[in-house]
Amino acid sequence: MFDQAALIIGGETRRSGSGGMLAVVDPATDEVIAELPRGGASEAQEAAACAAEGFAEWSAKSAFERYQILRRAAVLMRERAEAAAETMAREQGKPRAQALAEWNGSADLLDWSAEEGRRTYGRIVPGRAPDISLAVLHRPIGPVAIMAPWNFPAWGPMQKIAPALAAGCSIVVKPSEDTPVTAWAIARCLLDAGVTPKAVSLVWGRASEVSDALIKAPEIRKISLTGSTRVGRLVAAAAGAELKKVTMELGGHAPVIVAADADLDALVPLAVTWKFRNAGQVCVSPTRFLVDDALHDAFVSRFAAEAARLVVGNGLEPTTQMGPLTTAGQLQSVDAMIQDAVSAGAKLETGGARIGNIGNFYQPTILSGMRPEMRAMNEEPFGPVALVMRTASLDEALAEANRLPVGLGSYAFTHSDATAARIAASMRAGMLGLNHFALALPETPFGGVLDSGFGSEGGTEAVQSYMTTMLVTHKH
Repeated sequence: MFDQAALIIGGETRRSGSGGMLAVVDPATDEVIAELPRGGASEAQEAAACAAEGFAEWSAKSAFERYQILRRAAVLMRERAEAAAETMAREQGKPRAQALAEWNGSADLLDWSAEEGRRTYGRIVPGRAPDISLAVLHRPIGPVAIMAPWNFPAWGPMQKIAPALAAGCSIVVKPSEDTPVTAWAIARCLLDAGVTPKAVSLVWGRASEVSDALIKAPEIRKISLTGSTRVGRLVAAAAGAELKKVTMELGGHAPVIVAADADLDALVPLAVTWKFRNAGQVCVSPTRFLVDDALHDAFVSRFAAEAARLVVGNGLEPTTQMGPLTTAGQLQSVDAMIQDAVSAGAKLETGGARIGNIGNFYQPTILSGMRPEMRAMNEEPFGPVALVMRTASLDEALAEANRLPVGLGSYAFTHSDATAARIAASMRAGMLGLNHFALALPETPFGGVLDSGFGSEGGTEAVQSYMTTMLVTHKH
């Protein structure tokens, strides 16, 4: 796929761009695996203009016809899954098995959204007079600019692509420059399945330049972003100045409350699997483990022992359980945060160092003795590091869980229904997992509160977020 990938403007391939060339680097080997054309403001503006034309054609198709096309795209994705998984493992670094699951899960998102697109029902409202009828209609909002992350190169953009297309919107996708080829592979499936060509564009380039052009383009009517809270503030401000609707999934720092009655036999293997999935580069990765004093020592000992046994290596190797971080900058950020915590008194239970000098490999790391004032407890590490803080009560754990101004994913482990109910009533987060860590499914809403963004992706909420509401009142 690396030798085929290119920009796509209104369904057409572009093998040159105003931004020069982009080198895509394998984070496991430091090898340049692709030299791709790089777009800029001019390509973004042209893509937006195409999206306006594509919207007129795509939105005019019946919901059933759009459903059929998107279902065909999902079939194509599954047929191309093996090659796509290898591509993702090479450009992003995650183990191939995780890449394959992500790609196939993204096809599931297309299926789910295609079905939901057939069910964007309006409603009839009883009139106050016998000759007045009232109807509420839902219509696609228009061309959408999609700004996708590098940590999930397939699932991230598809959370936005699938509901937008299902609703009848056209799309301009700006994937991360670190992982553009996976997004290209998705776009090819959509176009090959029969999505209106001008309804699909793919432009990567300098983030600020491309994003700014898309936000300001008059044709674009909605911005959907997954990114950091810092970037979210900038995009929200720029979109607000243009009075454009936004959906934002921003940073998190997921707490895990481990109550005194938690089952460590169940928790510890789950914690290792989910904490170090994708090298911890997950917006809902369990990170702040708030462990009751009664279980603290046993939990830390077992957690560290299992984490130390993880096999770290190239994502293409079948034995690899954790791959490299995606960028050298992310590796340096994670290492600095860990060293800062240790210098402030945290105890390094396992890990804490880079592996080798080729690629962005880092040891799975667990720190105990964490305190609220430490940097890592306040800034999302976004890497393979778990932070353990001893708590004396459920009140203390809840206070720490809710202390930060973010609220995306959260978790708690307890056998008590009363404790679970209290946590659910008290937790300030968009999502809560009780006794497990799985949050993202096509059929459920995914999103945060506070500084973690607004709006939901997934579930019935997703397609609705790409639509407007119109009242039609008719005097007969």
